[in-house]
Amino acid sequence: MDLSSKTTALQLRARVLTAVRSFFVSRDYLEVETPIRVNTPAMEDHIDAEASGDAWLRTSPELHMKRMVCAGFEKIFQVGPCFRQGERGQRHLPEYTMLEWYWTGVSSEVLIGETCDLLQAVADVAGGGPFDGVDLKAAPKIYTISELFLKWAGWDPVLDFDADRFDFDLVEKVEPVLSKETVPVVVKNFPAERAALARMRPENPQVADRWEMYVGGVELANAYTELTDAREQRTRFEVCAEERSGRGQEVYPLDEAFLTALERGMPDCAGIALGVDRLLMRLVGTDEIADVVAFA
Repeated sequence: MDLSSKTTALQLRARVLTAVRSFFVSRDYLEVETPIRVNTPAMEDHIDAEASGDAWLRTSPELHMKRMVCAGFEKIFQVGPCFRQGERGQRHLPEYTMLEWYWTGVSSEVLIGETCDLLQAVADVAGGGPFDGVDLKAAPKIYTISELFLKWAGWDPVLDFDADRFDFDLVEKVEPVLSKETVPVVVKNFPAERAALARMRPENPQVADRWEMYVGGVELANAYTELTDAREQRTRFEVCAEERSGRGQEVYPLDEAFLTALERGMPDCAGIALGVDRLLMRLVGTDEIADVVAFA
């Protein structure tokens, strides 16, 4: 699609970004900016950062925003570019736009309602909907990972985790079912092994206090009740580094500034990242992420 044919999508993109900022300002969030070029990216299993000289381009603003939470900022949000190496396809670009926000004193469950309110506000500026067969203004359906996998894949990854099987079955067996839903879908209670920066649920240490939202079968947002234990976070980073090394992936330095901030104290907090480009895909009704950005 050439640039001139994207006019409608880019005009909608501008209206959506304005609506997003108005939504958070009206709820007393502070818009912040954090570095795009970072000394170390977050250590995660299958996310590779783009090098930038002797540093890297951020894969998300997460660790810097959490340092702001540790410093006393209670409600913050950010919209901006992020980068991931080797990600290009229908739903992925190596440079993409992320919306991320944090709210202290709440759990991730609270963010389900707030995310739905945000979708309703965006739907209003985009004409009301439904969009690509999904009613963004409807209440979401909520499932646990265990019930979805038991029904559609025949096993429970919370009880007996297998990383390769989990990733394959999620994409091949579970997400195709979610694509048939006509309302947003929340999938919660991920296995502990898929909780790099999330707290475990207090009633079950095998379950992460994490959820994802799907719209039309596409993962749109990922939320945590944040891990605040610096020692546990360091251990998780170290384990991840060993696993990345074993797979031949680049191993990044630990973010000591972030870990020091955690040691000084981080309040109970929930955070969420939402893919702006993917949201625009649903609003426009395209399966190609390149259709909703000016240059791809």
